[in-house]
Amino acid sequence: MNKLSEENMKTDDVEAQLEQLLPNGKGVWVPIDHGASEFPLGGLVDIKKTIQALIDAGVNAIVAQKGVVSAFSSMCEGSATSMVAHLSVSTVHGGNDASRKVIVGDVKESIARGAKAVSCQINMGSVGEADMIESMGKITKKAFKHNVPVLGMIYARGEHLKAIDNDATKGQAHAVRLAFELGCNVAKSPWFPERQTFEQIIRAAPIPVLIAGGPRGQSDKDVLDMVELAMSWGASGVCMGRQIFGHPNPEKMAAAIVAIVHQGLSADDALNLLS
Repeated sequence: MNKLSEENMKTDDVEAQLEQLLPNGKGVWVPIDHGASEFPLGGLVDIKKTIQALIDAGVNAIVAQKGVVSAFSSMCEGSATSMVAHLSVSTVHGGNDASRKVIVGDVKESIARGAKAVSCQINMGSVGEADMIESMGKITKKAFKHNVPVLGMIYARGEHLKAIDNDATKGQAHAVRLAFELGCNVAKSPWFPERQTFEQIIRAAPIPVLIAGGPRGQSDKDVLDMVELAMSWGASGVCMGRQIFGHPNPEKMAAAIVAIVHQGLSADDALNLLS
């Protein structure tokens, strides 16, 4: 097999895995790695129960730290749900260093533990940004070698952030672009409720962009309205944690979001699924 054929096969392998994680280019991914950063958290104390609820709801991916992947990835067998290993971590106890994400795993280890993809985080503009960028570059290099998709969680949020004048995205379009430039296959972005601003983020890179849910406190209708709007404005789905695992009924909330993303239900119709 010549080198060109090998590269084409590599691309096909990654695309096949992405189709599983993002069927028809759309996905509902639920990060539950928050327990490594702070604990206890509602919805993550009985984590096995929450994972089963997400699987029953038909979410496409659960993003978790490697210990959780090892312990529970077998639950996903035969379902529509896959595990994604999140390789970055810091805790709320880190003081001035709390925004610096360090790497606690690697690609081959993650796959051996049962993950189908990996995830890495950069807090752009934060102390330690250069180290986080270097770490993501190493991860995407290994992931490319082993045909493993990578989710880039890059947030424009640090104290040293220097957004371009008149950038309504406040650097988030740059963050999505950085994920693409570093070799990520999927990017995550906070939600922006202004259409022109949000579409600027979507256009920043030719890879799927999944929206974050933000902190708990919004009403169910507000969350579902956000998902419906995001999909209509070009998002490829959600990568939403607290709004789902922190919900009083995670399975119903996840199922409602799955219905919007994959079935095209309106937010109002999806809201009826919660009753």
